[in-house]
Amino acid sequence: MIFNVSCALDCEVKFPSALIFSIHAQRNASQRIVSETLTIEPRIETNEFTPAGSSNRFLRMETQQHERFSLRYAATVDCQFNVRSTGEIETTSVGELDDAAVPFLFPSRYCQSDRLARLAWDLFGRIDKPHGKVIAITEWIHANVEYVRGTTDSGTSAYDTVTQRVGVCRDFAHLGIALCRALNIPARYFTGYAYELDPPDMHACFECYIGDNWLVFDATRLAQLNGLVRIATGMDAADTAVASVFGDVSFKHMKVACGLGEGQTFIPIPHRHLARRGIALPTEAG
Repeated sequence: MIFNVSCALDCEVKFPSALIFSIHAQRNASQRIVSETLTIEPRIETNEFTPAGSSNRFLRMETQQHERFSLRYAATVDCQFNVRSTGEIETTSVGELDDAAVPFLFPSRYCQSDRLARLAWDLFGRIDKPHGKVIAITEWIHANVEYVRGTTDSGTSAYDTVTQRVGVCRDFAHLGIALCRALNIPARYFTGYAYELDPPDMHACFECYIGDNWLVFDATRLAQLNGLVRIATGMDAADTAVASVFGDVSFKHMKVACGLGEGQTFIPIPHRHLARRGIALPTEAG
């Protein structure tokens, strides 16, 4: 499936600052960049880098004093996904996990799985298979946390969300990750462009390592799981922020879009099928 994605940002700088953006679509086993463009007006020197052991693509720049600039990114991305029957997904013990998945068992800044362990085991510990546990977690979050834009901030954690019972996609993802990790299921944060998301924006959800695959889940139910274009993954939002600012920068305008490529027909996977199917967006070759 081919998607056209874009992100437009207008910024105002009060004094010399550094910025790191995470808006580029990943290049990985399930995503091929057909074409992409990046324009910045007025021109500012930038460099793109990918941290060791990661496929996340970051853009770094330094600005001058009292400067306004606009950034425009656009890409055409060919995305693939795998549908796994839950009957085919084997349970993997912690001792048998792939080494790369092990770090995603541990608590992190926004996902305090150690503080939510009792809740997780009380609610979901009796469910037999990991995939069934995660489906139950996403259903519980959707039923018990209200999605309200603008109700939380960059300091809100999974523990805050389960207490306040309100949040946005970022908070839903953090809570899902924390509850999964508390049940010994590796889980990581996912940001991306999302087809048919209303209103259009960057979207956050989470992936769990089950049966040697990273399967994607969305407790908000706002995104089509086979309509995602991956930007970045990490322990939590601290690893994948759309913009990290080191200085004084105001964001005046942001516009995000994700549409179908020419000649494409999109067929969503209904929510009712997700209890029997897992959606994997592979990141590694093979």
